[in-house]
Amino acid sequence: MNEAERVFSRFPDFIKEYIYNHGWSELRDIQLDAARVIFETDANLLLSSSTASGKTEAAFFPILTDILDSPDYHTSVSVLYIAPLKSLINDQFYRLDELLDMTGVRVTHWHGDVGVSHKSKLLKQPEGILQITPESLESMVINRANDIPRLFGGLKYVVIDEIHALIGQDRGNQVICLLSRIARLIGHSPRRVGLSATCGDLKIASDWLGAGSGRETVAPVPPRTPLKWRLGLEHFYIQNPNEIQTDDASLSTADSSKKGGYARLDPGFEFLYDNLYGKKALVFSNSREETEYVTATLRQISRARGDEDVFYIHHGNLSASLREDAERTMKDEAVTRAVTCATVTLELGIDIGRLDRVAQIGSPTTVSGFLQRLGRSGRRGAPPEMLMLYREETPLPNAPLPDIIPWELLRGIGIVELYSSERFIEPPRVKKMPLSLAFHQTLSTVASLGELTPRQLADRVLSLPPFAELSRESYRALLVSMINDEYLELTETKGLIIGLKGERIINSFKFYAVFKDSEDYTVRCDSEEIGTITTPPPVGDRFALAGRVWEVKEVDIPRRLIFVKGVEGKMEVSWPGDSGEIHTKLLIAMRDVLFNRKDYAFLGDNARARLENARRVAKNAKMDERMLVHLGGQSYVLFPWLGTRAFRTMRRLLQKNATRLGISDIQSEGCCYITFKARAEAGEHLMQNLCDIISTEGLDVLSLVNGGECPVFDKFDEYIPAELLREAYAADRLDGAEVIERITEGI
Repeated sequence: MNEAERVFSRFPDFIKEYIYNHGWSELRDIQLDAARVIFETDANLLLSSSTASGKTEAAFFPILTDILDSPDYHTSVSVLYIAPLKSLINDQFYRLDELLDMTGVRVTHWHGDVGVSHKSKLLKQPEGILQITPESLESMVINRANDIPRLFGGLKYVVIDEIHALIGQDRGNQVICLLSRIARLIGHSPRRVGLSATCGDLKIASDWLGAGSGRETVAPVPPRTPLKWRLGLEHFYIQNPNEIQTDDASLSTADSSKKGGYARLDPGFEFLYDNLYGKKALVFSNSREETEYVTATLRQISRARGDEDVFYIHHGNLSASLREDAERTMKDEAVTRAVTCATVTLELGIDIGRLDRVAQIGSPTTVSGFLQRLGRSGRRGAPPEMLMLYREETPLPNAPLPDIIPWELLRGIGIVELYSSERFIEPPRVKKMPLSLAFHQTLSTVASLGELTPRQLADRVLSLPPFAELSRESYRALLVSMINDEYLELTETKGLIIGLKGERIINSFKFYAVFKDSEDYTVRCDSEEIGTITTPPPVGDRFALAGRVWEVKEVDIPRRLIFVKGVEGKMEVSWPGDSGEIHTKLLIAMRDVLFNRKDYAFLGDNARARLENARRVAKNAKMDERMLVHLGGQSYVLFPWLGTRAFRTMRRLLQKNATRLGISDIQSEGCCYITFKARAEAGEHLMQNLCDIISTEGLDVLSLVNGGECPVFDKFDEYIPAELLREAYAADRLDGAEVIERITEGI
């Protein structure tokens, strides 16, 4: 009997029947790996494999086999399944329900959209599998602390789905905190099983999954299989009505302003429509606003052509009924024509059946995001298929060099090349000073357990794995500020309880979530209201809004106001935050795309022409020979080819030393380039002068954070002392090592 036969023989009859009914002729490698770890060891398990490779079944087949062998699985929850999205829980609920039909094992899903009666059944008789979001689990631990041993006393497994979306984020660290707190209450640490389609570093992911569990974590290395993709990238100038926009005039259509007897609306979106209509497809955008715009435009084209409206929309700010309507439509195999425009909410592992195609507006910011979105298609044995569409304004004849380079197109090509040649996926970032989460878990711990001495509270919170690098001195400063600001109250017996302001925070249902609420900040210039943005940039930073560029003068957190002054220049519409961080390896890949002569077969005619034009421009400017380019007069541009954190550090280094370096008017675009003004001698010797400064003084990233700054990014940062926020900003959002390396290269 070989290994596959031995594993199969251990499964109960209902699992064998499930396998037969789904037409599986053999167990996959990932299913054998999972069974081997769960049956033969006591370790945690990390399963990393491509989308639609059967990770859920691979994990649950041996888990269910194990818990059904236990006589007490009816007395408490045996398996806790945690997922980052309600829609993912709903999807897995029905999948598990099918698997467990007629077995007697109950599956309960629990989140904000689930009715009270459904939850009450579990509270009265805890058993089987509980599927829950981090926020609902937080609520349970706070409000039912005394009941946790009864609910989870026999808990054997914790399954965490889509862990790549949680690692390095406060939300993921919240999960690890909750698991550690539950383990204390029930007296043992259940085994953990992590599922992910895209893990950039198995060691980091394994360490995160197993943190505080007291168990080894086994992570089978997924096999490197040949890539089979159907991929196309096309580019359009928004103002050009032609579908073919190459320099060859003979390729342009004579009547490009008309097609089928109606006026064309937008060449790029017309192209997208032609490639999607009549198919079952997803269209991904990088923001909610863009998703709304794309949906409206495709419906507008549909009306103009007299076609049926088969377009749906899916993002986190929609009602549950609208999201579920789109999900049901996409899952329905009888529906053959449906296009859903979505954000990250459909990027994760919801099984929406077989799709003909996935489209992406612009470029994802990460290789991981690209793979997740590409993996939505290609199920049921077909290769994944994606169309990436790039649209940009036509550069003006006198546009400066940086504006002529198609940065987003370069990023898209770079992502494809980086993964196909190196199988590179961004490794997760681990926060050293998660202060917002520390504030949250401090209040949560006191609310759950009642009065604690400062030492008891510090011992409990700092022993949670995410705070391993948070010093006792920093935490003491946080506690003192929480007492002074009445979030905590010191009793006559020198114990700590929830203070008046703390009560107001924890009594809101919004407290359970550690991610930031979408409560916008109003932007004002003098008495004029400009508009709103979601995240307040630090004082001195610049951002675009209402077609202009603004510099932040003051941030009034309590009143959610940002006071600005207008400045000259041009910037993309983006604000600081965790989302959208770009890795330095991707910038280097973009540089290689720009400077090599490789012809990429997946480029459309327009995209190929746009890339060739950019290559000529870059070559003429000698961007391939140097990072610093003189634009004429006193204008210079620096192309550091650094990822978000290192680029941010480089810009701050220039700002801090601007007077010594003889430069001024420092501006930046994303993390692609930095422009400044300088006299000829200062500009020509900039890199050498920077190198000299670092050689003699070193590079202390904390010194790059101004004393008056209050860098607010995460949900509870507004309650944290400014000096701690500055220290955390330097530790977690700046990168001095890469800057030093790049400056040394550039001289």
